[in-house]
Amino acid sequence: MQSLLKILLRYSNFLVFIALEVAAFLLIYFNNAYPRSSLLSTANDVIAWQYEQISEIRGYFGLRSQNERLAAENAALRNQICSMDTTRNSAPIHYQPAKAVQMTTNRLQNYLTINRGSKDGIRVGQGVRNEEGAVGIVRTVGRNYSVVLPIINTQMNLSCRFTKNDYLGTLKWDGKDNRFAQLTDVASHMVVNPGDTIVTSGLSPVFPEGIPVGIVENSVLKEGESYYRIRVRLSTNFKRLKYLEVVQNAAQDELEELTNGMD
Repeated sequence: MQSLLKILLRYSNFLVFIALEVAAFLLIYFNNAYPRSSLLSTANDVIAWQYEQISEIRGYFGLRSQNERLAAENAALRNQICSMDTTRNSAPIHYQPAKAVQMTTNRLQNYLTINRGSKDGIRVGQGVRNEEGAVGIVRTVGRNYSVVLPIINTQMNLSCRFTKNDYLGTLKWDGKDNRFAQLTDVASHMVVNPGDTIVTSGLSPVFPEGIPVGIVENSVLKEGESYYRIRVRLSTNFKRLKYLEVVQNAAQDELEELTNGMD
């Protein structure tokens, strides 16, 4: 107790100074409108900033919810178009909305996991696309999730065609750059130009015809070779995959059974 009194006596002048400063500040604040409004304005700015941050956070989650709703609406709209289009599709095609939950892009054999499984009607061999274009083919299916073999997998082959003349080719990935793939089996008599559009051929039940695949970046035809070496810039950006659609072809089983019977 004596030690505390000694400390108070030693710093009494400083403590009195602090008390007077506080009293002076309070007198100025309560008797002067400008400092009071300035202090209140500063406090309001801080509160407003906090509300702004909360609003942005809420907006982020709201945007995600909105994106999911828009993805579902896009799939529903595509389903309506398919139901009305009797010229291109001999069998009903249904698009099941899905979302990517895991994706690799830096391996030779990349894979994609989606949040749809057998309970949603997903089956092995179904195609997967997004709003940009073709993504891949379902490889394995669980009850709630499925694994997709994307275009950027060295085991993946995709039948494609040129929009300008319907000439066919096979898209393959060389394992180097997830933005590009190679179009093979295009004979030397074809005229190939940068900017030519490549889409799915529709020759298998996996994808309907006309889903974007990519644009010709460049082509090389060496002397004496019978086929082009074509580099295609992929339509799909695999670095930002999120919302997808699984292509469910009602005739897929029948077509695959007929094809297998030819082997």
